[in-house]
Amino acid sequence: MVEFTSRLVKAINLAAQLHKDQRRKADPDIPFIVHPFSVAFIVSQHTSDEDVIIAALFHDVLEDVKKEKYSDRDLIRDFGERVYKVVKGVSEQKDANISREEERRTWRQRKQKYIDILKKESKEALLVACADKIHNLYSLLEAYKRWGGRVWENFNAPDPKKENYIWYYEEMIKVLDRKLKNKRIVAQLKEVFKQARTEIFT
Repeated sequence: MVEFTSRLVKAINLAAQLHKDQRRKADPDIPFIVHPFSVAFIVSQHTSDEDVIIAALFHDVLEDVKKEKYSDRDLIRDFGERVYKVVKGVSEQKDANISREEERRTWRQRKQKYIDILKKESKEALLVACADKIHNLYSLLEAYKRWGGRVWENFNAPDPKKENYIWYYEEMIKVLDRKLKNKRIVAQLKEVFKQARTEIFT
C-alpha cells in the first residue's frame, strides 16, 4: 500500500501547477493534469515505491514544460536524482518551444529514438512508460466516443495517422513485453491496445 506523505502531496501540487494551462490532445476539453495523475495511479497499483510514483506524476514535465518554468535542475532539487533519472528515461528529446508543424515533421523520428532509448532503461522507467501508454489508449477510446474520427485532427502524427499509431504501439509493446518483468501491467496494455485496434484503428 502506498503511504500518503508530505513529499507526495508536494509532487501532486507542483505537477498540477506546472501543467495547469495545458489540455489533452485527444480531448481538449480535458485538463492535461488528468493524465499524470492517472499514470501515477496506475503505477501505484504495481509498486509502492514513492520515487517511481512521483516520477509518474512528472513524466511529461521535461518535454512539455518550458525550461525557464521548470528545469532538469529544479526536478533534481525538489525530488532527487533517482526521480529525475526515471523521468529523463521516459522523456522524448523534444523542445517544449517547437511549433506543431515541427512536431509533426519529426514525429516518427522522435518516436523511434524514444523506443530505442527505452530498450536500455530501468525497470522503473519501463513501468512508468507502460502506465503512460495504457492511459493514453484509454483516453483515446473515450475521446473517440465523443469526437469520432475528428479526434485525429488533434494529433501530431503524420498521415496516415492510424497506421503510424499502430506501428508505434506495436513497437512499444514489443519492448515492454521483452524488458519488463511485470507481465500484469503489460497484459493490461495489450488488452487496451486490442480494444483500440477493434474500435478506432480499423
